[in-house]
Amino acid sequence: MQSLISTFSHHLNLSQSQVETILSKPLDEVLKSSELNQELGSLDSNLLKETLPTAGAVLAQELPPFYNWLKNQLGVKRVPDGPEHTTAWVIGFVNNRESLTSLVDLHRPVPRAALEASIPRLIALFDGVENAQVRQEWQKAIATLCLVLVVDAHEQEKLAVTA
Repeated sequence: MQSLISTFSHHLNLSQSQVETILSKPLDEVLKSSELNQELGSLDSNLLKETLPTAGAVLAQELPPFYNWLKNQLGVKRVPDGPEHTTAWVIGFVNNRESLTSLVDLHRPVPRAALEASIPRLIALFDGVENAQVRQEWQKAIATLCLVLVVDAHEQEKLAVTA
């Protein structure tokens, strides 16, 4: 968990204590929070849109081995067959066609432990992008989206315990 918190802190404009606080809140509160809205608002959407081909190429190359790792090492049962769905979703989000709640709904079946273990590796898929600004912006975008997923996973786990 500490690795995940430091990953978020490193890629987002949040301290580790801010990340911990966000992770303890309910999803609906986080979706309305100034911290999340600041992170989303600070994304350079023009740069992300201009560099979609770069991100698409990275995802097309790096997602298949990532999916194998999810399936074979972490035991995640429902893994996409190829990178097309994920790439299309990221592009849709950048182009304001996909919502965060849709992203959350898609990832609810993923066990919290697998989700948390996979995020640093998912963000690191962009480590090979040579342009530092492009690399950092895509890592920040992925980290922001993943933060929402982890908030929901924490909330779902709390709900399951109290049910």
